[in-house]
Amino acid sequence: MSNLTPVILCGGSGTRLWPLSREHHPKQFLSLGGDGQSMLQNTAQRLRGVHSEIGQTSPVLVCNADHRFLAAQQLQEQGITDAKLVLEPTGKNTAPALTLAALVAEQGAVLLAMPADHVMTRPEQLHRAIESAWPLATEGAMVTFGIVADRPETGYGYIQKGAADGHGAFGIQSFAEKPSPELAEQYLRSGQYLWNSGLFMVRADQWLNAMAVLQPEMLQACEQAMAQSSRDLDFIRPNADIFASCPSDSIDYAVMEKLPVRPELGVPACVVPLDAGWSDLGAWDALWDVLPRDEQGNAGSGETLAIDTRNSLLFSESRLIAAVGLDNVVVVETADAVLVVDKSRTQDVKKVVAELKAQNRSMASAHRKVHRPWGWYDSIDSGSRFQVKRIVVNPGAQLSLQMHHHRAEHWIVVKGTAQVTKGEETFLLGENESTFIPLGHMHRLANPGMLPLEIIEVQSGSYLGEDDIVRFEDPYGRGSPTSSIGVGKKTSKS
Repeated sequence: MSNLTPVILCGGSGTRLWPLSREHHPKQFLSLGGDGQSMLQNTAQRLRGVHSEIGQTSPVLVCNADHRFLAAQQLQEQGITDAKLVLEPTGKNTAPALTLAALVAEQGAVLLAMPADHVMTRPEQLHRAIESAWPLATEGAMVTFGIVADRPETGYGYIQKGAADGHGAFGIQSFAEKPSPELAEQYLRSGQYLWNSGLFMVRADQWLNAMAVLQPEMLQACEQAMAQSSRDLDFIRPNADIFASCPSDSIDYAVMEKLPVRPELGVPACVVPLDAGWSDLGAWDALWDVLPRDEQGNAGSGETLAIDTRNSLLFSESRLIAAVGLDNVVVVETADAVLVVDKSRTQDVKKVVAELKAQNRSMASAHRKVHRPWGWYDSIDSGSRFQVKRIVVNPGAQLSLQMHHHRAEHWIVVKGTAQVTKGEETFLLGENESTFIPLGHMHRLANPGMLPLEIIEVQSGSYLGEDDIVRFEDPYGRGSPTSSIGVGKKTSKS
């Protein structure tokens, strides 16, 4: 009997949601809906409540290798400890990602591919759509879910419905690219078109069969990369050199859009309408659409104040945003950047990121607050020969055993209890106690307690880049940085 295997596609950098979403901490790991859960966490819980007759296996999550600890931690926080985490050495779009998932899934599994960065405010409607799609998928069809359009949207692709099957699904007549405003109006009026959601359900073996005919080079690269994959901790690592040769393409272009004109493949293409309060949160105006708004049409998060302001989004992370006399504007504040953009131009935020990258500005890809497998740190201040960081270590976690050639460190415990290894000695520090790590000394910071450990670290020396590090032991399987000392300052903390 087939089981449903959730496949969470957790790639992407979310550049149009800068400055909140950044390459090293993209939107799928952020809480944007006001419920305290990240988009990944909401996606991972989205199938709770699906009819009990549809058995489910543990999920398969495909993500960038750089995000592996973020993904694992957020799943564990939701009580999901048995997921298979497949790490893409490099992003190759969704078709290779689904192929990797199909190769690690259980025999006979029906895959449900779900992007990790979508929002659904009515998940019970998704459950009903899955129940309609289930018999089709188990019998060999590839099913997508088309969003019931409520406006002439030009930012989505469309699916034209074909004949109804009598059970809530339709054949697929055709696919359409993102339309002009005039064509989008025609699609909406016709009632025959649905938005392309990026959600797919297909048996793993059927997906691989279709790939063998339609994308043999892609399938071969994925199979060979998995045949020479390695495992460490909870992670599955396809061979990086082989996977680098894999063509890049989406599920839609690589397979789905070809199925209606290739009936000889024996993989029917179907679409099930879905009205579940869906959004792909592709840009800041999409977030404004899904957040609660006041009588003036303003949506806010954090500490905000709006006076004579209408139809605007104010998103504050750390400071008060006061807006006066604005209309149709987005203002987003983080610790190191402020974005102000007309709400009709939010798709162009990616141009800001491109320009910052061209200027080699670190804020294009990283936050001031950086997450690590053991916790996080925030770079509070820096200058010539010094850097100050606030460091929080999770209960039971520890940093690597390491040493530095060019800097010394002063540690002051603010909250919790620290276990310090310094040279040959190991000792505990309580709140308001401190220690000094001389240059060249082997050291480690750990949290033996049940509560988060918070310290202030003051680094001083001739060079403060994080490539000045030698790791002797690391519980997270990371090696020492390989770049040369003095090439350029980094802001990571190991």
